[in-house]
Amino acid sequence: MKTKETIVVLGASNNPARTSYMATRFLDNKGFNLVAVSNKKGNIGNLIIQDDSTLADIHHVDTITVFLNAERQKKYYNSIVSMHPKRIIFNPGTENPELANLAHKHNIKVVSGCTIALLTSGVL
Repeated sequence: MKTKETIVVLGASNNPARTSYMATRFLDNKGFNLVAVSNKKGNIGNLIIQDDSTLADIHHVDTITVFLNAERQKKYYNSIVSMHPKRIIFNPGTENPELANLAHKHNIKVVSGCTIALLTSGVL
């Protein structure tokens, strides 16, 4: 049996009206290993949202899906690169050429698209 990918949801929210909440629930229902990270604590179902200070402790990541605008991403650049993910997904409104260039320099694939759409189309 194939092990499901580990996905970090950067900018997770416990607000059901937020796309990051919906995407996290969707990914969780599909059985992915999830780490939800935010600067605000909370839960998404049974998943505890980790404080963003824990990013340095996260290893063996396949994908980081981003739900923060480009300006709010800046403080996470080093943490993102140090996790050595296979890819970063920039959800609509989170596109960031600076982080995309940094990712390419570290052989990290960059995908621009909606996590939910990528999942339902079979890309994830």
